[in-house]
Amino acid sequence: MGEHHKKINEVLSEIKKIVVGQDYMVNRLLLGLFIQGHILLEGVPGLAKTLTVKTVSNVLRLNFKRIQFTPDLLPSDVIGTMIFNQKNSKFEVKKGPVFSNILLADEVNRAPAKVQSALLESMQENQVTIGETTYKLDSPFLVLATQNPIDQEGTYPLPEAQKDRFMMKINVDYPTRDEELEIMKRMSNLNFEDKVKRILTKKDIFSIRDQINQVTLSDSLEQYIIEIVFATRKPEKIGLTKEAKYITFGASPRASIYINLASKAIAFMNERNYVLPEDIKNIATDILNHRIILNYEAEADGITTNQIINSILEKIEINR
Repeated sequence: MGEHHKKINEVLSEIKKIVVGQDYMVNRLLLGLFIQGHILLEGVPGLAKTLTVKTVSNVLRLNFKRIQFTPDLLPSDVIGTMIFNQKNSKFEVKKGPVFSNILLADEVNRAPAKVQSALLESMQENQVTIGETTYKLDSPFLVLATQNPIDQEGTYPLPEAQKDRFMMKINVDYPTRDEELEIMKRMSNLNFEDKVKRILTKKDIFSIRDQINQVTLSDSLEQYIIEIVFATRKPEKIGLTKEAKYITFGASPRASIYINLASKAIAFMNERNYVLPEDIKNIATDILNHRIILNYEAEADGITTNQIINSILEKIEINR
């Protein structure tokens, strides 16, 4: 286990050579990679979302592809298509950028639903179908999507089924004053080069996954996770009657699965072989915030999903 943590620390050091701040986003990206959980990054332009994803993939010796989602994008531009080869008079498969280890879907909400849905099979089944043939994707495979929360003109909001396939939704915030000063100095250097050492291999990642699988999650903490997820569906059952009127739909069973996996990954990254309640609280918001569907009354009253989640976490006690 110690050797893996040494390499993870080296990865973080290499990423910091390029990316200033955004430690939280980097941590979540690595966590998603280790347990193969796709991530949706939401933040205004210019917060280094794309740069961070590209840097992470460079450090990890993984095949990286980027798709700029636009309104005229077609599903075949994502997964690939059949093309006719005039030399041998046969149709051949031209694989799309989805055949990679890390796929960056940049501004994913700028493409129509039929293009967004082209990612569904690959995200859930780790495979795509072109023509009549199904192709397995390489492992590890991770979709990292970005979207802009403020510019809604010409966008196509992600349907709930698509959002539910993302393990986490990360809200990327502005850098601090000191971080922005460092960004300005670094990026104003015309000789700045974005070169990093490649640290982790696929073999390392699979080995880390095996270690995460061995992390212990007690029965009481398993029940704690279930209580949290069920409270998003029926908050009145735990005494949150005020919050109940704002919720249309609660989190799906995927939330329970991902909280379980992610809490083990957090424990592993903190060099523990057992999960603490704090690990579950640490990850719960990122996994639940895009799975709770609020009604118009919540919007009118200025209620957010994060407020609902915080109320649930404060209310539920752990039965030891």
